[in-house]
Amino acid sequence: MTADPSRMTLWTGYFDSRYSRKSGRRVSRIASIARPNLDQIALAARAVGITKMRRDQSASHPKRPYSKEGRLIVSSRDALNSTSSETKEQVLRKVGESLRNLAIEDRDTISKQPNRPIGREGARKAKQRKSLSRRPPNQRKKKFGRR
Repeated sequence: MTADPSRMTLWTGYFDSRYSRKSGRRVSRIASIARPNLDQIALAARAVGITKMRRDQSASHPKRPYSKEGRLIVSSRDALNSTSSETKEQVLRKVGESLRNLAIEDRDTISKQPNRPIGREGARKAKQRKSLSRRPPNQRKKKFGRR
């Protein structure tokens, strides 16, 4: 099988910080995140300026045939021109940095949301809230035994 020079393949494993360089990560740990998915990589590529891309969800990397991680196939010319790079490694570095920035922004927006208790604690607190909207106006709370 011959390689097509007009296309560039970006595997999700290239950007996974859990993998070592020997296992297939191709960007620095600073420019990678743990467990990236194909949608995150596509958003990062779009943020860098790459427009011509195709997703292949069910593809597995030849080094990791047991996991269907997926790949992003981009036009080489478009990727090199939009990122003003000369090699695939520079394109990967820029997409990785963009991916990391998007992950940090997502983490910040999640941390700014108010913390809601989950599980039993949340249910208990919800039951203990006294709200007037549940009771009709001008009606007192009924005592035990009366219905």
